[in-house]
Amino acid sequence: GGNEVRNVDLTHRLLELMGKPASLIRPVADRPGHDRRYALDTTKLQGLGWAPTVPFDEGLAETVRWYREHEGWWRPIKEQDAAYREYYARQYGAR
Repeated sequence: GGNEVRNVDLTHRLLELMGKPASLIRPVADRPGHDRRYALDTTKLQGLGWAPTVPFDEGLAETVRWYREHEGWWRPIKEQDAAYREYYARQYGAR
């Protein structure tokens, strides 16, 4: 909470955590309303006594690790999504 990170910087961090090359990043044409960053204002939560207990980079690494260790949980959900299947069929041919 309270961290402000540009989308491209977060993408680079995620790729590094997953051991993937930055060459996987594919620029797209900019569009009106395209967000360059996302940030949450945690002021009200902090006013209620909340404070983050895990530093951002540590939490990000823990999240990536959890998804890697629990592929059986998310993979079936993702593969049931028609848009996911269509995208990958267009990009890489039938799977």
